[in-house]
Amino acid sequence: MAGKRTITIIGGGVIGLTSAYALIRDGHEVTLIERRDDVGREASFANGGQLSYRYVSPLADAGIVQNALGWLFRPNSPISLRLKADPHQWRWLLAFLCACNRRTNRRNAAVLLDLALSGQEELQKYREEGLNNFLWRRPGKLVLYRNAATFRKAAKSISDPECQRALSPSECADVEPAFAGLREQIAGGIFSPEDEVGDCFLFCKTLRETLAASPNFRLIQGDATLTTGPKNRCEVQLDGKPFETDLVVLAAGIGSRKLARPLGLNLPLYGLKGYSLTTRPRPGLVPSVSVTDYDNRVVYAGLGDRLRVAAMVDIGSENTHLPPRRLGELRALVAETLPGALGQGDDTPWAGLRPATPTGVPIIARTRYDNLLLNVGHGALGFTLSVGSGLRLKEIVAGFDTRAVS
Repeated sequence: MAGKRTITIIGGGVIGLTSAYALIRDGHEVTLIERRDDVGREASFANGGQLSYRYVSPLADAGIVQNALGWLFRPNSPISLRLKADPHQWRWLLAFLCACNRRTNRRNAAVLLDLALSGQEELQKYREEGLNNFLWRRPGKLVLYRNAATFRKAAKSISDPECQRALSPSECADVEPAFAGLREQIAGGIFSPEDEVGDCFLFCKTLRETLAASPNFRLIQGDATLTTGPKNRCEVQLDGKPFETDLVVLAAGIGSRKLARPLGLNLPLYGLKGYSLTTRPRPGLVPSVSVTDYDNRVVYAGLGDRLRVAAMVDIGSENTHLPPRRLGELRALVAETLPGALGQGDDTPWAGLRPATPTGVPIIARTRYDNLLLNVGHGALGFTLSVGSGLRLKEIVAGFDTRAVS
């Protein structure tokens, strides 16, 4: 460690909390500022629950544009696009299109895989030290493919047969009997036995409780803003009053873009709206294995006696309202895929804004301000990448050797 510092983290979601935990473990004094009345209340609250460490390929890839055009005109589409007179949206979409090629995807997927696997290893240490109570399991992840060509492509991309293996439709049914009814509709599946599940919101609460036991940590509820200060530094204002700190970490999800704007930093973040349903199905209908219906972009994760189903990407919807049409489409798709999973209609819907970069790679770096660091842009992989991102941030604080971004 380069020396003990006072560090202020803005944002109490899973990224801010794992950042705080990594820095506390490294001996720093950390203040976490969260504007909501509790941690984990936004994109971390009811996400898909998958820790899919070995399936971290960015959304931007060759062929995704053609697929998306097909999705836009079909019922129950996993993607909806609402174009707006918003220069930021168009810039983000253009950068996304530029990243939609196989070479860029492979490079970015390698970055994400390294970040994910380092986080999985570190989380195992945390758990061994007592950080539990978030419904963690390691049941493996099964990705089901309905399209034969897509399945063949996925099977050919397997680089380590010990970590992933291709399965026939019958073998998929053996791995997860709850989805046996899809046997005639799928071409096959890819099973990753080391992937995990957990409740991200409970993980946030567990981190908060563990951090609270440290004399070097404090959690403050309030509205933080950032302003330009002297000597190439930024300053934190908390509820309109100056707040002294050595370093600042911006980890406020999609809110980071607004917070960074007064500093002249135009962060390439866009909120990709996603939905989830949480229900308690009849006994025997909660899948043991984490499952992804690839062609419909729907994920299923058993969290205790509950089932979490997450899906859809709405581009251009910058709120967390719950439109009945989209929820109805999701319920219909789940009812068709896993009959009985939604119980007696008592499912709890949710929507959140995933803070995504065009490339899918988060920004974990210094800025042109000497005391400001970023840990933003994790998209739909925030839970999966959170612990690894906290580690990377700790390394930057220790060495301060990362190129600044503008």
